[in-house]
Amino acid sequence: MNRLVATALPAIPLVEPGDDLAALTLAGLMQAGIVLQDKDVLVLASKVFSKAEGRYVNLNDIKASPAACEIAATCDKDPRLVELILAESNLVMRIRPGLIVVEHRLGFVSANAGIDHSNTTGDEETVLLLPTDPDRSARDLRQALVGATGADVAIIVNDSHGRAWRQGTVGISIGVAGMSPLTDRRGDPDIFGRTLQATLLGTADEIAAGAS
Repeated sequence: MNRLVATALPAIPLVEPGDDLAALTLAGLMQAGIVLQDKDVLVLASKVFSKAEGRYVNLNDIKASPAACEIAATCDKDPRLVELILAESNLVMRIRPGLIVVEHRLGFVSANAGIDHSNTTGDEETVLLLPTDPDRSARDLRQALVGATGADVAIIVNDSHGRAWRQGTVGISIGVAGMSPLTDRRGDPDIFGRTLQATLLGTADEIAAGAS
């Protein structure tokens, strides 16, 4: 019987800069009574990697440019935060009160370049950026877990994203290691034997959404 089982690991502490994510994950797996097996997929929030990698920025250390000040007046945001958003982005796509939609430097479209105040330690002047290289972060964690357990597992770095013309955020994969993020069904037969022409599944995104 085909089954999909999702388990949230217990007792994972608040992550601090420099923490060993592999050790924290292995401790959670042990407490849950889970032994990793080949093809298991572990999904971790991008914020976990960001915290461990010390991606905190204090806004008092940021000087806003004239461009950031101009955008801040339009969207009612702190000019220093806008400066960080611009630094993390390739392109500003839309500006409205409370929101700046950008093409992130990693290539995806996101709100406010994924910079967040929520669920972070520190004061209101401290924000958290996305991991510098989520694919590398995933590879490093996978290598440590494979080395510790011998299981051929995959890692997904999960982030919450909005969708055009839809309310509500969903989880998507912004980094992956140990699996293909896509499943190409083109050329496969459908249930009636017709050849699929355009079916390309976002497998990592679907798993990330389920984990969220």
